[in-house]
This record gives sequence, C-alpha cells and structure tokens, in this order.
Amino acid sequence: MAGTAAPVLLNFLDAWGAVTGQLFPTGQRIDVIDGLKLTCIDAAMPLMILRATDLGLSGRERPAELDANTALLTRIEALRLQAGQRMGLGDVSNSVVPKPVLVSAGDSAHSITSRYFTPHKCHASHAVTGAIGVATAFALPGTVASGQAMAAGRHALVVLHPAGQIDVEVTLQGEGPQASVQSAALVRTVRKIMQGVLHLPGYVFPPASIDAPEAATAQGRRRFPQKEVHIIVPTSAGGGNDTMARTLTRKLGPLLGQSVVVDNRAGANGTIASEYVAAAQADGYTLLFGYIATHGINPALQKLRYDPVADFAPIGLIGYSPTLLVVPAELPVHSVEELVRLLRSSASRLSYASAGEGTVPHFAAELFKLQTGTQLQRVDFSGAAPAIADVASGLVQVMFPSLFTAQPYLRSGKLRALAVAGASRLPALPELPTLLEAGVPGVALTQWYALFAPAKTPAPVVRQLNTALNTVLQDPEIVARMEADGARVQTSSPGELHDLLMAESEKWQAVVLQAGLRGEVLLES
Repeated sequence: MAGTAAPVLLNFLDAWGAVTGQLFPTGQRIDVIDGLKLTCIDAAMPLMILRATDLGLSGRERPAELDANTALLTRIEALRLQAGQRMGLGDVSNSVVPKPVLVSAGDSAHSITSRYFTPHKCHASHAVTGAIGVATAFALPGTVASGQAMAAGRHALVVLHPAGQIDVEVTLQGEGPQASVQSAALVRTVRKIMQGVLHLPGYVFPPASIDAPEAATAQGRRRFPQKEVHIIVPTSAGGGNDTMARTLTRKLGPLLGQSVVVDNRAGANGTIASEYVAAAQADGYTLLFGYIATHGINPALQKLRYDPVADFAPIGLIGYSPTLLVVPAELPVHSVEELVRLLRSSASRLSYASAGEGTVPHFAAELFKLQTGTQLQRVDFSGAAPAIADVASGLVQVMFPSLFTAQPYLRSGKLRALAVAGASRLPALPELPTLLEAGVPGVALTQWYALFAPAKTPAPVVRQLNTALNTVLQDPEIVARMEADGARVQTSSPGELHDLLMAESEKWQAVVLQAGLRGEVLLES
C-alpha cells in the first residue's frame, strides 16, 4: 500500500444471486406491487428497494422517526411479503430477507442515500452486504435506485446512511440498457481511518497503542516473537488447507525470526481447532488457519461453543479458491445435465464425499441436491484430502472440492470437473461452465482462507503478524506457487477481514434459512 490514500479493496465474490441464483430474481429491474415501483435485487443479500419519496418521505429521516411510524412499517412489511414470493423465496414472514431499503438522492452524482431495514426496524447504520446491493442497483440503469448513466469501467460510489457512509467500487461492462456489473468491492483507506471518517474495531488501532503507549500491556512492549509460533490447521495433513499453511510457514518463519510450526487438529468440522485457539493465551503464539467452514458456513448451521467474531482477533486474509463439481474420470458423465439425468434414474445409487459437517463439500452437495431434486448418499471423511482420494479412486462418485484441493487430480486425469460452483468462469478453466449456466442456480461457494489469533491479542502483535503475512503473500514465489495450485492470493488488514466475517455471517445465515438447511437436517442426509 503506497501512501496514506491508497485504497484497499475487499472484494465480494459470489455476490450476484447469492441466495436466489439471479441478480434480478423476478426477471425485471422494476416490479409494481400495490401500485408502488420497487426493485428486487440479490447482490450479496436479497433486497427490496423502494424510493423514499414514493412513500411520502424525504429519505433523510432518522431511524427512530421511521421506527415510530407504524403505518409505514406495516406497509413496508406487506410489500416485503409479496416481494419475497416474486423473488422465489416463498413465505418470508419468518425470514429476515429480502431486506427492505428506502433510497433517495445523495449529496453528489456518485452517491445515494439509504435507509436499511430488518423487518419492522430501521438500522442505525447499514450492513455492508446491503451496501453492495444498493450500489449495484444505483450503478445499473432501469432500477428504482438508478443514478445518472455511467460509462463502462470502474466507478467509486458512496452509500450514505445515518451513521456515515460506505464506499463501494463498482466495475461496469457495457453501456446503456446492456450495462451489467462485473464486480463490486468495499473500499477502505488509511487516510479515512486517520481522519476519523472511517471507523475500525477497537482492536485494530486501540487508544492505548496510539495515544498512550505507556498503557500498553507488557506483552505488547516485548519484542515479538520470543519463541516458535504455532498455526493450528483445522483439517487433516495433506489437504488444501494444510498445503497452503505449510507453503506460508516456509517464508513466515524466517521473516519473524522464529520457527512457525503447523499443527493439524482435525475433527468436528474444525470446531476442535477453533475452540483450541479461542481458548489459547492471547499472546500471538497460537494462531488459527481459519476458512469459510470455521468462520462462515458452520456457525450459520448450528450453535457452536465459540463465536467466530467475538472469540478471535483477525490477522489477515490469505486467499480464495473456487469450488468445483468433480466426478471420477471413469464415471460416464461429461456434463451437469448428464449427471442430473443419471441421479434421477431409478438405477442410480451414487454417493458424495463430505469433508465434515458444514464444510463446503458437504454444504454445496446439499444445496445441489435441493436445487436439482436429486438424491446422493453422503459419505463422511475426516477432511478434504482423504475425501478426494476416494473420489479419484471411484469409491465415491461426486464431490465439491476447492480448485486448490482438486488441482493435482485434475492434472493427473483421475478427476473430471463438470462445473464451477461460483459466480463466474475461471481463467484457468475457461471451458468449464458455472452451475448457474448449467441450469442449477443457488450453488455458489468461493472458499476463502485467513489467519486468526485469540481475541484480546495485543494490537502491536496483531499488526506485526499482519505485516509479516502480507509480506509473505507478496513474495513472487509464494504467489506463483499458490496460483499454480488453484488459489488466488488476497491480502487484507485486520479490519477488512473483520468486515468479511460480518458479511459472511449475514450471507450464510440467509442461505441456510432460505434453503431450510439446519444442522439437524444435514445430519439426516
């Protein structure tokens, strides 16, 4: 990051059609319900967007004013229930999505004012996932939130809310009625943090570490590290997580001046490792190699004995890896259509490999079954490594691994990839369609990986670990190695990783709720 004004982008992958499978689930950009025009959009989170002026409001009202208007809340809820039906979400009376949003003019041509609701209540601020949807509707023509016409390329947009603003960088392709959003990312800048315009959680820049260094803990003042650092990997040795962690430790140790040791503690879908680190001494010597299962999907499925946000101090992102649908090369299917046809045949007795309850291979397979109306017998393994080995040998017929995990078997010809379970095709496998293109919506899971310390780890230690991690991730050798294995490197600050956790929590809770996939349901499969 060069200079204090350099932007840091937190990309939202799989944002389009995150729950419904379509950016505009009703098939149009403006719907009319009870005489009111509104836009139903699913960009990171299903939203129902209305113009505040159409409801006799300015759009600048304080949340307390809106909450006191019971007639308004009743009308918005009636519209939301109908919008949920049109979006294909069914009866949403007991659901938090679609979230209602009232929009009005911003203070410039590149800003829009938003009032973001949970049913029956206006938020005092704004969810970042909701901001992605509002900015997307603002950038595109033909919605109730549309701003001025925008040319193809990147646009810095601002979503204004009662507690401040959220900056979103939107990339458009095409122009006019044919315009579409290629990507969206939250923008964080150091200058805004220092100016007090943008606020990060206290553990990133706590007052003691900036204004009163004498109040810092003794641990924070001592040189770190004084002994070897342990990275706890929640999956078995030989899998994608383990390989990625060991790739990092080769450079991380020399950079820190101490050995960095990988400690595999597989079991209970990552809860053993996560609970171990959450309870460890908050001194920076015990870290967790967390990922989408430990801090995203599994917490949405069932109540855990650790809080993925409160019990950890985020250090930084490591990277992303897309999810694939793969089958053994010997299975006589070459497309998703052929696989679905086989699964629906009376003679089909196929099984899928799960890397543990709540992991991506498990969750994606259950969503696939739900969306296709097919049956697959679940076979549990202690991690992705043994699971994919049995798929490659033909003992199990279907799996949804990360590209990072599947890459060696794809290269050897033992596995055949049928589709990408993500928002877009992969540059490395351009001929491979997405599941949505293959006729299966609602199965988009890009896997992410990150490093965490126990909560209350001293801020200077967190910053030192973040700096070291980001330095390693910028090493050309590490980047080349990870990309060759099917991962995309992504650095971040602790605050940006915290934002990702909050967005993932909201996203997967909505997906689980809409799909009816709770822990007990998955256990019965």
